Amino acid sequence: MESKPDTLHITASLREEIFATHADLFVTVRGSSVVSGNEAMKKAREVSALVDELTRAGIAAEDIHLQGVHVETSSGVLLKSSSAIYRLRVRCGKLEKLPELLDIVSSQKNAALERIDWKYDEASARERGLRSAMEAAKSKAENVASALGVQLLGVYLFTENAFDEESPMPFRAQGVMMKARQDAAESEPSLGMDIQHSKMIQINVEIEYRVSEFRA
Repeated sequence: MESKPDTLHITASLREEIFATHADLFVTVRGSSVVSGNEAMKKAREVSALVDELTRAGIAAEDIHLQGVHVETSSGVLLKSSSAIYRLRVRCGKLEKLPELLDIVSSQKNAALERIDWKYDEASARERGLRSAMEAAKSKAENVASALGVQLLGVYLFTENAFDEESPMPFRAQGVMMKARQDAAESEPSLGMDIQHSKMIQINVEIEYRVSEFRA
């Protein structure tokens, strides 16, 4: 069995804050009629009113998705007069428009914002972090090798892991919508929520470098 060569075990990490690039808004709309499928976007009056406002604000129709319809009945039988709750997902591709979209949702009597799902360019951040961590590990290995009087010969073992940490956003959707409606008379209602969000990305690397023989 081949014996393990002389190695240096080096660790390094990179921690970086990254900011959201866009966001998905999850909205519920209480409708007075039941319409299924994409027809609901046009034929459910309350949903259509919200969609019209969003498209006028510059949101593309393909960025507004109907995710589901929950039918409410009092008798257990689906009637023409039954009401429904429509669940929508609205993509906000430009975060500078987020305050306007929140204002539109809050102005709709039957609409409520349930949550915001923040989106990030994680792939680029992780690639950048890995490269920086590897460069830091190499520099550290060269300094240690020099101090010990050995030479780096190559890499024997490489391990990388990554994790992110996103702080929960203090957010109570129904309360926010109620407060916004109470403040509707004001020119700029206080929505009490983040319009930009960030999280921490951390990349860790462990590298065992093969080195020349240690000498006394």
